[in-house]
Parts: sequence; C-alpha cells; structure tokens
Amino acid sequence: MSPETTPPSNPPATAELMEQILYQVKRVVVGQDRFLERVMVAMLAGGHLLVEGVPGLAKTLTIKTLADTMRGQFKRIQFTPDLVPADLVGTRIYNQKTGEFSTSLGPVFTNLLLADEINRAPAKVQSALLEVMQERQVTIAGETHKVPRPFLVMATQNPIETEGTYPLPEAQVDRFMMKVLVDYPTDEEEFVIVQRVIGPPVEAVAVASTEQLAALQAEARRVYVDPSLIQYAVKLVSATRNPEKHGLKELRRFITFGASPRATINLTEGARALAMLRGRSYALPEDMTALVPDVLRHRVTLSYEGLSEGLTPDGLIDKIMRAIPAPPKPLEHEKLVA
Repeated sequence: MSPETTPPSNPPATAELMEQILYQVKRVVVGQDRFLERVMVAMLAGGHLLVEGVPGLAKTLTIKTLADTMRGQFKRIQFTPDLVPADLVGTRIYNQKTGEFSTSLGPVFTNLLLADEINRAPAKVQSALLEVMQERQVTIAGETHKVPRPFLVMATQNPIETEGTYPLPEAQVDRFMMKVLVDYPTDEEEFVIVQRVIGPPVEAVAVASTEQLAALQAEARRVYVDPSLIQYAVKLVSATRNPEKHGLKELRRFITFGASPRATINLTEGARALAMLRGRSYALPEDMTALVPDVLRHRVTLSYEGLSEGLTPDGLIDKIMRAIPAPPKPLEHEKLVA
C-alpha cells in the first residue's frame, strides 16, 4: 500500500465523539481499561460479550454508565434457577375487563442488557436469551417483535462458584463475540476507587444518542481490512480445528472441537472496531492480535487429555499464535528494503 493510497484517518467528529464517551465512563469507572475497550469494540462491531470475573469488579457499573452516556435503555436481569423464558422475552396477558389478550414485552427489549450470572439459569432460559442475541427479535404467540437497535448483551458468570450452576452449551456460547476475563484492580486503582466511593457522587453525562451509536457502527463497517489480515484470521481459526496442517501436530490430542467460522468473522469485525477506536480507518495486525484470545478462548473445547494435563484454552491459543506469524504492517516491506 503506497502513501498515496493509504486511507485517511477517521473524521474528527467520529474520533471526538468516541473520546467523549470514554471520558464520561472513566469519570465513574476506575481502571478496567482493557475491559472497557472490549465493551466498546463489541458495541461498534454489534457483538455480544461474555464476561468472567469475581463479584465487585465494576462489570455492572461499566455497562450501566455506558448506557447513561448514550441516552440508551439499560436493563439488568439477575439469572436464578427458577427463571422461565417468559421472564426474559415477555408473554401474553389476559385482560378480564376487555376479554382480550395483550402482549407484555420482557426486559430483553432494551439497548444494553446485563445478564448477571447467566450460568445460574436453566438451559431453556439460556436458549431464549441466546436466540434473541442471534435473531434480534422475539416471537410471542405468533407475533414477531424486534428488539431496539443498537442491542448489546453482556452476560457475566462467576468463576468461583459451581454449586447450583448450569454450564453454557458450547454451541450456544459460540454466539458471544468475545469472552473477556476481568481481573482485580491494582493497588493504586483500588485506592482511587475507595476515594471516589467515599467522596461526592459522580454521574456520567449523556454525550451521544443511540442514533449516533448506530452511525458509529456503520462507520466501523467501512474500516479497511487488508486481505492478508483476513487470511491471518482464517489460519488462526483453522489451526484450532486442524493443528497438524499448521505444523502443530502435538496439539491435536488436546483439542476436541475448534472454533467455528463465526470466530473468523468476529476477529475481522473486532479488528475493524478496535482500529476505529484507536483513530484509524484501516486495521493493522496488532488490532487483530490483541483480540485473538478474547475471541477464541470460549470456542476451543479441550479434550480430557488436555484437561488432565492442566492445559487451558489460553495456553493453546498462545502456542498457535507463536506458530502462525501475523502479516507485515502496510509499508513494512519498504522499511526492510531501506
């Protein structure tokens, strides 16, 4: 790619709007920069997030604050074993006075939905939510109701408790764009957190609308992705299914199932969104490599042999990334010649 054909950077208005949204969120949420970046990537790419972390790490606060900055609707559902699908999507209610049925829409009809501890609900409820995530609509008594756009689901699960939980089926987990691991804050961040909690309350100011977010999503889809970068995504995902084709024969016995084509799509869409978030209208290899673990970790199913040897999906993904080099950056070949 020559300097003359290098795409221009994002329009100032777009970059400024995203900067304002991030600024407002960070006024309320301390730290968690990587987690916030992944939430923004999912929003721009129109994907959903599965978040794993212990309680008290600002998962709910982050997405609620984000909804406040965009004048969007925010709803939270606490998943419990006695939940039924109608509690999520809605149901038909009989009115005794009029003798007619009316439709009561459930909490999934919102812009930002937090599904707290999704693995505490039975399979029927999980399936109902995951169907809405995929189809962006609900059918109640033969009538189809579309959820508002934009629509983002952030589901959380607690890694430290297994009693009374229902593991998410691998085929359904695939509908999440990324699985993000949220860790404890640093000592310095925790000090600031306490200061903010005991000080005057800080509220985020609405700086954008849902219409503007839809425009940002459309802008993200115009970000240029070089074919070599798409090919890199294809190779990474292919290596999780057939590692022997990529010189990783020793990994074959550790993997039962690899990632689906959704992973390749999500890697490409995610790289676009991250490039836009970083102020560019073209994706670079580092935009994709930064997201590879988050996009693949919930899509790689370890075999019993892999589990018995103490391996993790992240460890296998790291080996795959070391074996498959990322394509050179644009103009990198000119630097090598010079």
